[in-house]
Amino acid sequence: MGTIISILIGCVSIGIILSAPMGPIGILCIQRTLNKGRNSGFFTGVGAAASDLFYCLLVGLGISLVTDFIAAHVNELQITGSVILIVYALYMIFHNPVSQIKENIDQRDDYVRDTATGFLFTLSNPLIMFLIIPLFARFGFPLPEYKFYHIILGYAFIVLGALIWWAVITFFVDKVRTHFNIRSMWLINRIIGIIIIILSCYGLVTGVIAYLHQLAII
Repeated sequence: MGTIISILIGCVSIGIILSAPMGPIGILCIQRTLNKGRNSGFFTGVGAAASDLFYCLLVGLGISLVTDFIAAHVNELQITGSVILIVYALYMIFHNPVSQIKENIDQRDDYVRDTATGFLFTLSNPLIMFLIIPLFARFGFPLPEYKFYHIILGYAFIVLGALIWWAVITFFVDKVRTHFNIRSMWLINRIIGIIIIILSCYGLVTGVIAYLHQLAII
């Protein structure tokens, strides 16, 4: 019983810590909650949690081929991911939320699409594996003496921790969304888009510089 409690605390903590940094996926989750409602934001977080689980499984199973590939192409991946985020941010800035709301009225909620985009958005950042590795080491998961069901429970608790985080975030954001009108939502979209562009440009520049150093050009 003590082992299960230890796994519960450790793995829920891993799930929360992986989700907590307010990166692009967190901003996307907030934006969707404000524009479309809590469920849309939460299911975006569900997709992100599924992606986190995928990378946790890769790390836990010790798939060295994947980790070696990421380590060998870390700069190229950072550049590609930054470009993708910049394109998405530009879409957010210039996309009229009025038309988005009209689309939502016509098409109703599409939680499958929200989940899928949340998954793919998070999947585009494989560098998260380098956060997972020290987290696994810090919380001692998985240990060699763990039985099969301990490991299954551990991964389930990681997902639980992530879902707790997204549930809490979307709950509080949803409480204030009624105070925003269409103009406010468009302004928020633009602000969020600019923040993503700034973060992505920083990642793009540092990735390019590191790549040029790697090629010994500068």
